[in-house]
This record gives sequence, C-alpha cells and structure tokens, in this order.
Amino acid sequence: MIVAKNLSKSFQDIKAVDDVNFCIKKGEVVALLGPNGAGKTTVMRLLTGYLQQDSGEISIYGFNITENREEALRKVGYVPENAPLYPEMSVFEYLHFTGALRGLSHDDLNISLAEVASQMQLSEVLNQRIDTLSKGFRHRTAVAGALIYKPRILILDEPTEGLDPNQKQDMRTFIKRYGEKNIVIVSTHILEEVESIASRILLMSRGKLISDTTPASLKNLYPNKNMAEAFRLMTSEK
Repeated sequence: MIVAKNLSKSFQDIKAVDDVNFCIKKGEVVALLGPNGAGKTTVMRLLTGYLQQDSGEISIYGFNITENREEALRKVGYVPENAPLYPEMSVFEYLHFTGALRGLSHDDLNISLAEVASQMQLSEVLNQRIDTLSKGFRHRTAVAGALIYKPRILILDEPTEGLDPNQKQDMRTFIKRYGEKNIVIVSTHILEEVESIASRILLMSRGKLISDTTPASLKNLYPNKNMAEAFRLMTSEK
C-alpha cells in the first residue's frame, strides 16, 4: 500500500505538488494523468525517493520513506521516461548488474533474469550491446531492470513510448497482469492507454489532485462520454 498525506514540493516560486493526498492498494493499476506541468513527474520522483518532499509524508507498505528509506524503496521499481542505461553493456550484463546491486543471490538472479527476459521478450537480444538496440528494445530493457527484483510497486513514466503497435499491446497486457497482484502507477498522455489498463485515475492540474476517479466515471462526467473532452474541460477549469 502507498499512502501520501499532505504532500507538497516547490521549486523556488513554483509549487509543483500542492497538498496532495491519496492511498493506493495492492491490485490497482493507477494512471497519473494531467497536462504538462501538472506535477505528475514530481509525484513519481517523490514516491521513488529521487526528491524529498517539503512537507507531508509518504508511507510504503507501512514504512515512512523519510525515516525508513531503504526498507520503503526496496519495494519500488521505477522506470523514468527515456531511462538511462549503460550503453557499453550487453542486455544480459545490464540485467545481471542490476540484480546484483539489489542483493539477489546467484541462483535467484539467474532465475529472475530468465523470467524478465521472457516477460519483456528480450531473449533474442540478451547478448547484444545496449547501444545497438532499437528504442523499443532499450525501453523494454529498462523495464526488465526494474522488474528483476520483483518489486511490489512498479512506477512507469510513459511506458509505451517508442514501442511499435504490437509492442504497445504487449506492454499494456503485461501492466494489467502485473497489477493484479501488485501496484502499478503509470504516467501517460495516451488516453486510449488509460482506458485500456487503468482501474483508477489520479487527475492532476497545476500541482493539485483535482480528481480521484475511474476511467468510466471520468467519461461519464460529460454528456458525450468522451475522455479526451472530459480531461480537457476539467484541467482547463482548474
């Protein structure tokens, strides 16, 4: 479970996150939605410990992220947009390195590496250098790196960016399946993706959480039941 209470973060005079509260439970796929500058990326960076909040608190499965940082973040996997990798490594070397950093034993690491390579369809490029991969394969390698220690919380920023239509569908199917037994938080601008994978939407605008709803409920707020129109009207009104 993730609990965020009165979460705020400013950058000089800009209030990126303004008194945000939410609770996310196991089995939810949550879409973090909002226009550019809404505060989505800042929320993700707070949840993953990349940034420290100015006020408020975050609890991850009972561990306060400020007071018990290591225990809390042990449960979190994060893949930012255009995630940095080690281009001189092969895919196998990168995944092995990532698993070792997380303290996996030799046997557990080999088993997990095989599993994530299969999940992300990387078997054919395991021995290929990362700098020779297509954008789609690089992105899937980054996701595999976050999965190798089987986090209970997976946070993905634009998870289908750079993927072809078939790869996008595979990624969406994976997200829904992984979210059945874990927590997945996805930030995306693709409303079709939100409808396809999300059980819940946290809609942000100008640093504030303006709606905690479902895809169906968001569509039904307006007569034509169009999510894009609902999104536009709600975020422009705030």
